[in-house]
Amino acid sequence: QVQLVESGGGLVQAGGSLKLACTASERTFSNYYMAWFRQAPGKEREFVTIINRSGAITGYTDSVKGRFTVSRDNAKNTVYLQMNSLKREDTGVYYCAAATTWVETAASYDYWGQGTQVTVSS
Repeated sequence: QVQLVESGGGLVQAGGSLKLACTASERTFSNYYMAWFRQAPGKEREFVTIINRSGAITGYTDSVKGRFTVSRDNAKNTVYLQMNSLKREDTGVYYCAAATTWVETAASYDYWGQGTQVTVSS
């Protein structure tokens, strides 16, 4: 059972930056592909980014390419999401998730954090 805890959310003005972190309890953290999803009020949870087990390969949804960067530190059991040039439409609850394969659909993930709120004001 993998337990995930996110941190780093908050309120930021449009154009600003935030860095989220997600720390796993599992010692075999490096066995998992890690992803970030987000959910805005009244909308479905959507894929944001994914990173492979070594951290060498990443994928992003089109709306965040060039602005967000995902990374991981397997020694610290932590995955990060650096968010720059934030827009109002980036507002939502951000969740990290763990899976044993490269997958971009929320239903395929077995382990989820509790979420952290990101609010971007104009």
